Amino acid sequence: MNQIIFGNLVETRKQLLDEITTLSFEELNTVLRSDTWSVAQVCYHLYLAEKSFVHGINYALKQKDSPKVEPKSIDNISDRTKKIDAPSFVIPSEEPFEIHHILNMLKESRTMLLNVLNKIENDSILRDKSAKHPLFGELPLIQWIELIYLHEQRHIEQINEIKSQIL
Repeated sequence: MNQIIFGNLVETRKQLLDEITTLSFEELNTVLRSDTWSVAQVCYHLYLAEKSFVHGINYALKQKDSPKVEPKSIDNISDRTKKIDAPSFVIPSEEPFEIHHILNMLKESRTMLLNVLNKIENDSILRDKSAKHPLFGELPLIQWIELIYLHEQRHIEQINEIKSQIL
């Protein structure tokens, strides 16, 4: 896989873990308002989203007739001034989480992603195949992978906003 994209996945995940590992149970699970998530819920959302991305990528890789589409602009996913409603299948539950549980979930979803990516023999398939993303529509698989770290960066900002209000 493209080393820049792989590096971004690694660096963004490291940054996320740095932001959450020192938080107490109460800090992780504090919900500031009824229309917001706790840090733990944001992390659970990231876990659910990464798993759904893995399923989308894996499904497209198995399709014989997955269409080749042109890349789209996806950088606006990082713009926190634009509210994006999460699809129902990635909305976190309201249950509280211990940090070790969050870390295990994030490790599980990343392992799933890396297992799929490590089976790819030729990276060109990530540009040649596509899948329908709930927000952007049909995207080349390489952009699905880019969206993982861009989406995570968006939520790291959200976590920092939450932390600034609870710490």
